[in-house]
Amino acid sequence: MDNYKDIIIRPIITEKTMRYMDEDNKVTFEVRKGANKTLVKQAVESIFGVDVVAVNVVNVKPKTKRMGKYVGKTKAVRKAYVKIAEGQDINLFGEEEAK
Repeated sequence: MDNYKDIIIRPIITEKTMRYMDEDNKVTFEVRKGANKTLVKQAVESIFGVDVVAVNVVNVKPKTKRMGKYVGKTKAVRKAYVKIAEGQDINLFGEEEAK
């Protein structure tokens, strides 16, 4: 693996993942295919400088979508749910800390 930034593609921001962030201190990322829990943990710890407690990885299969008579599929995604140590936070939106 050349770089940890190649493993984590982007954070996934939805209502459900925001609820996970507030209630359980879990952050959701889209990760590269073939990335295992150990690689995801090392990548998050090195990029964001936080302590990772647990990692769960899920493969999301593509869904069939229609737009009129045209049929297509959404892309297959590998998600990682990363639980961060209590009292630590990942700043996904780039806002400054309130002082």
